[in-house]
Amino acid sequence: MRDEPRLMKGPAMWQDERIPWRRGLAACILLYLMLLMPASLSHLTWASFALLPVELPLILLAGVLLPAGMLTGFRLIAAVLVAASLVFRLADIGSYEALGRAFNPVLDLHLLDAVWRLLSGAVGTVGAFAAAAGSLLLVLLILLVTYWALGRAIDLVRALPKISAGAGLTFSVLALVGLNGVAAGSALNRAVTDFATASLADHVEVAVESFGDLRRFKAEAAVDPVAAIPDAALFDRLKGKDVLLIFVESYGKSAIDGDCCATRTAAALKRFEDRIGRSGFSARTGFLTSTTLGGQSWLAHGSLLSGLKVDNQRRYDALVASDRRTINRDFHKAGWRTVAAMPAISMAWPEGDFFGYDRVYDAHTLGYKGRPFNWVTMPDQYVLDAVRKFELDKPRDKPVMVEMALISSHAPWTPIPPLIDWKDVGDGTVFNTWSDSGDPPEVVWKDVWHDPSRVREQFSISIAYSLDVLSSYLETYGTDRTVMIFLGDHQPAPLVTGEGAGLDVPIHILARDPAVLDAIDGWHFTRGMVPDAETPVWLMQDFRARFAAAFSTPLD
Repeated sequence: MRDEPRLMKGPAMWQDERIPWRRGLAACILLYLMLLMPASLSHLTWASFALLPVELPLILLAGVLLPAGMLTGFRLIAAVLVAASLVFRLADIGSYEALGRAFNPVLDLHLLDAVWRLLSGAVGTVGAFAAAAGSLLLVLLILLVTYWALGRAIDLVRALPKISAGAGLTFSVLALVGLNGVAAGSALNRAVTDFATASLADHVEVAVESFGDLRRFKAEAAVDPVAAIPDAALFDRLKGKDVLLIFVESYGKSAIDGDCCATRTAAALKRFEDRIGRSGFSARTGFLTSTTLGGQSWLAHGSLLSGLKVDNQRRYDALVASDRRTINRDFHKAGWRTVAAMPAISMAWPEGDFFGYDRVYDAHTLGYKGRPFNWVTMPDQYVLDAVRKFELDKPRDKPVMVEMALISSHAPWTPIPPLIDWKDVGDGTVFNTWSDSGDPPEVVWKDVWHDPSRVREQFSISIAYSLDVLSSYLETYGTDRTVMIFLGDHQPAPLVTGEGAGLDVPIHILARDPAVLDAIDGWHFTRGMVPDAETPVWLMQDFRARFAAAFSTPLD
């Protein structure tokens, strides 16, 4: 039989050696902190820990009332739930900083592969393996520490006199539950929280909801206004034009008006207007609201190309398994040769078959012989020059539609090459001069959580570089048949933009033939490269239908 301590009062109980005060109180404090851990860095303040978690006295009361034979099972279940809630909140912190949203346990696990490739490119395979192993060990450590802390805390309350422990914990639970139920916003209500439980429940609810979202997506995909346009009328107002549809990595609205980049981007856009002015091109500029933020560029690509809202991996997987037409297939049906230039694709890409390209140039087939720039396989200038040589400058009987992804503005944003003379690009080995220039990622990103200014500066340099490459290309190689559409795929991560930057990205349409831009007068896009307060904002998924309507002869 367990040795019951005598009912003591005052200092005597604190001196009773049969009561494990030190370990028990340390465990209670640890559980208290674990239950109150916020889900974002912006809430990681002292005020977040000046609350009373309902779960702690509830767990301890159960530890007092349950028979000894049930304690191990209860402790294990409680440890899993508390640890899972904490792990999800830690994942939320990373997800908010990188993607501007909470972690989704169903939709985000596939990102592990993308994270691995990004880390491998930035810090090497050994560094990436160390980060992965460290993450797994952290999850295991959280579970083990939680299990230990629950054991020590329960040992403490069970060592106390049953009457006083049970009565005190019961009162605490009833009081905290009652306070949590009083009028929202009152001082008493704000002092109590069930945050850990609510956070875990929210993640479970989001996971379940993710499965239901798939049914809604399939219903949306069944409606396609572009499919009703006859092939002969489709894009007939672009007849004979080479259309370059270019995604610029992380080129978001914040690059134009954010504190991180506005000055440098404004100068790059001014150079852009000067260059296209000299070469006879004009531009229109608008905004699109992307379906992703900070990463997962393929979701934005899928949204714009298909005309559907593709904001998670399950929707993307459903899209590429469907028979939905895309802008690429629309151009193919209308008589264009369709090409993809994807320098970030370095492995098998079965999804490419869905989009309907006649030819895909990836990291291996673009012909680049130079060294990579950390994660970035090749500079933007090389990609544009390769497409020109392989496709646009060749004799052909069809116009070409090119979808291209430029990735020099992808993290880690170091090093960034200069814009060089186009005749010197060659096979790309010329860029080896700059492949190790400047500080490496581990230096640029060293103090990012305390002072992100260095990372933000590197990001702004990369955006200016991409804009300079595009404007120089048009000035050097643009012709009367060239139509260039370029846009951002998404905003950069919140650690670059700050919180609340939104999802909007710029889109620019450029042509030398005035008839091309006349066709979109009804869009009311801003003239030139610089948007203003009146520049319209569309949903990214609306672009395909509007673009097809503008450049196709209306049905009688």
